Amino acid sequence: MDKIVITVVGKDTIGIIARVCTYLSNNQINILDISQTIVDDFFNMMVIADMTKCSKEFGAVAEELKALGEEIGLRILAQKEEIFTKMHRI
Repeated sequence: MDKIVITVVGKDTIGIIARVCTYLSNNQINILDISQTIVDDFFNMMVIADMTKCSKEFGAVAEELKALGEEIGLRILAQKEEIFTKMHRI
């Protein structure tokens, strides 16, 4: 399995989840787990996804998600699971 971790942060607005999930679906990226919270009008979402069936390279997906975030006024960061895990272990 080729897992990635996607974080989405920014001011809450209508359609954030729909836009991100539509991108993932259109690129054959399967959502394994998803969590989202809104605190005082700030949106935060974390997605664990599987890129195994995606025809694009990870770098292209990460750049496209970043561009999507900029388009809708959010910060979207995609990282490979192993990198994310190593960066956040105590």
